[in-house]
Amino acid sequence: MRFLPGSTAWLAALCLSRVLGATWFVAYSAVLPLTQAAWALSGKEAGLIQSAFHLGYLTSLFIVGFLADHFGAKRTYVLTGIAACASPLLFVFFADGFWSAYWLHLLTGLCGGGTYTPVLALINEHVTQARRGRAMGFLIAGSSAGYAVCLAVAGLALTFTGWRGALGVVAALPIIAWVLSVVTLRQTPNSIHPRPAGESALAALPAVWRNRRGMLSIWGYSFHNWELLGMWAWLPAFMTAALLLSGSSIEYALLLTALTYAANIAGSIVGGTMADRWGRTQTILLWSSVSLFLSFTIGWLMALPIVLLVALACLYNFAGIADSSTHSTVLAESVPPHYLGVAYAVRSVIGFGVGVVSPVVFGWTLDLFAGQPHAWGMAWMTLGLGGLLGPLASWKLQRLR
Repeated sequence: MRFLPGSTAWLAALCLSRVLGATWFVAYSAVLPLTQAAWALSGKEAGLIQSAFHLGYLTSLFIVGFLADHFGAKRTYVLTGIAACASPLLFVFFADGFWSAYWLHLLTGLCGGGTYTPVLALINEHVTQARRGRAMGFLIAGSSAGYAVCLAVAGLALTFTGWRGALGVVAALPIIAWVLSVVTLRQTPNSIHPRPAGESALAALPAVWRNRRGMLSIWGYSFHNWELLGMWAWLPAFMTAALLLSGSSIEYALLLTALTYAANIAGSIVGGTMADRWGRTQTILLWSSVSLFLSFTIGWLMALPIVLLVALACLYNFAGIADSSTHSTVLAESVPPHYLGVAYAVRSVIGFGVGVVSPVVFGWTLDLFAGQPHAWGMAWMTLGLGGLLGPLASWKLQRLR
């Protein structure tokens, strides 16, 4: 089968590849309650292992941004995907305590960046502007679907095996993703956008920093990431704790949490479609406000009936992801194409840098208020406080645009 660049089939295949490739991103979160007990981890240590992935991931995205500008997005995507396939297997076989898990999870993040920003660049190159927001929404929806698939697969696997076996099943999925991406991109040209004469690759860094629209987009995305990555790291553990209080099993808790991640799929598609129809920054402001409200409230509602708590968690995931694709679209439309990869790299360092910190702050807050009825409420509020500046940056960008 031939996949014409920019066609519906081409985009669908890339999104499916993203579904399978993104499963590893929340694999550790899926088994966090089990590994925390097995390795006697504190909340802070458990958060540090999750943050190690984000630290490696942001480093990878920074490097990959320069590689994509220099060697082309397609070539970078295909070659770096090999490392993204292999590294999760090392975690499965060799993680056996805090330090080994920390370094191996950092390695999986360090190997994973090539499967993300080069795909955004490919969509920007081959999909028309009128469809671009929705197309990026579908790609982000693929990530969200991958998170849901991971939790569902891990939950089912745990009924037959332990946490290591469940992670092994999840680790096989990125390998299938890489094979699918290679087949999909066979007919896609590897485009390299020439820099102005005499301009070095490093000159793109100050150029991005001087681009006011681009930097406002980057700051908005970064504070959005504080909230989003903290939520993704701790929502499975929070839902598991709430469901265990009601007498449910951990496998059932993971399956219900997978349902909340499935709401991300709808959020990405709806958010991208709204951005194309009603405006980029308007969409960001709407959904970031909803997400912030839930960050400040959901931790205090742990005793709600399970149906209502799951519904709130679904809305939280929906709102938290609904502006992600729009942030990516806005940045792509704010900087010249010859340093788009570097712009994504700068965004990754700042955005995922705060994403490294927020799960740790969340876990530290849980430790600080351990044993108290308001521990979860205080922990979730740290995500809301960190995310408050995101809508402000987007509002300034709206006025500028």
